Amino acid sequence: MQSKKTALLFIFITILVDVIGIGIILPIIPDLIMELTGEGTSMAVIYGMWLTTAFAGMQFLFSPVLGEISDRFGRRPILLLALLGLSIDYMIHAWAPTIMWLFVGRFLAGITGASFTVASAYIADISAPEEKAKNFGLIGAAFGLGFIIGPGIGGFFGEIDIRLPFYIAAGLTFANFVFGYFFVPESLTEENRRPIELLKMIPGVSLVSLRNYKGVLLLIFAFFLANLAGQALPSTWSYYGIERYDWSPQDIGISLMVVGLLVAIAQGFLVGVAVKKFGKQNVVVFGFLMWTIGMFLFSLASEPWMLYAFLIPYALGGVAGPTVQGVISNQVSEKEQGNLQGAITGLVSITAILGQLIFSPVFYFFIRPEGNTYFPGAPYVLAAIFLFVALIFATLAMKRIAISEEPLGQ
Repeated sequence: MQSKKTALLFIFITILVDVIGIGIILPIIPDLIMELTGEGTSMAVIYGMWLTTAFAGMQFLFSPVLGEISDRFGRRPILLLALLGLSIDYMIHAWAPTIMWLFVGRFLAGITGASFTVASAYIADISAPEEKAKNFGLIGAAFGLGFIIGPGIGGFFGEIDIRLPFYIAAGLTFANFVFGYFFVPESLTEENRRPIELLKMIPGVSLVSLRNYKGVLLLIFAFFLANLAGQALPSTWSYYGIERYDWSPQDIGISLMVVGLLVAIAQGFLVGVAVKKFGKQNVVVFGFLMWTIGMFLFSLASEPWMLYAFLIPYALGGVAGPTVQGVISNQVSEKEQGNLQGAITGLVSITAILGQLIFSPVFYFFIRPEGNTYFPGAPYVLAAIFLFVALIFATLAMKRIAISEEPLGQ
């Protein structure tokens, strides 16, 4: 029992430091893009779209590869590779003399970016079926806490020098690599390792293998739509704050800290309690409903205080994510967890690509200088529609799945 708690602490810290690095750069990336290109906010969001698409595209292509390799050789070496690649990416951002170097860094980070895939598989390795929803919530809690610390650092130091936060992010991520190298144990036992199946390294193929598990594909589709809708925030949040409220990097950092705090509370503390008290089906449906309401209300936030208030229902929706992930994981055998989590990460990468290609242009269309209709909240209305459809599919899926305490897949 103690060794399991120690392992969970290790992976929590690993993800925490990783997310701190990501959170550090978010408040200042719009200003860096504008500095390198000489463009304003409306065009900066388009450059940001292509940078994120480059990262997500590489992650989509390579996540199933790294997930499959981790099912054969273990989680630890892949996790270390991901951290090393990300630290190099941050150094490239800190040094970049032109916008093209940012793309080089994003390609590298996407290829090696499997930290969340491997962390999810790691947690699945060491968690009993009834513990998975709660333990997957630790990733959300680390993500939330990282977004409390990271944007605060980025917003503060970004006011001093726009490139300084990238050096800090590189240092923290490399320190995380060193920590993982010396202290993080391997979680995948020898008996649960399996030979590599080359076919499963092809993006999307691993999802096809899930068709034998009752209701999983329907639930994964709902998960896909929710993640697609969620991309409206990273695609436009910083630019939305600049455009609508004239926010500085520090203002953006503070807003992301609040987001992180609320996410940490919802996913780190409420998931386990809610599932135990209300059951998985009710928690999933409630979460999707809150996501939908919160996202729609963002579009109506004419004042910053309104945006902060509407974060509350949106953050409460976060109880659905780890619960859905736990249900899906329980439908797959222990030998398939790396492949499963690689497939899910690949699916999330698709949403990052599609989200950028959908929400960033919508935002640009409704704020462009020559436009006839000015409505910067338009991306959030569209995202709310996606979430409402996801709510319907999630409700149907949870009714169809016979939720068992034992994995159904063998």
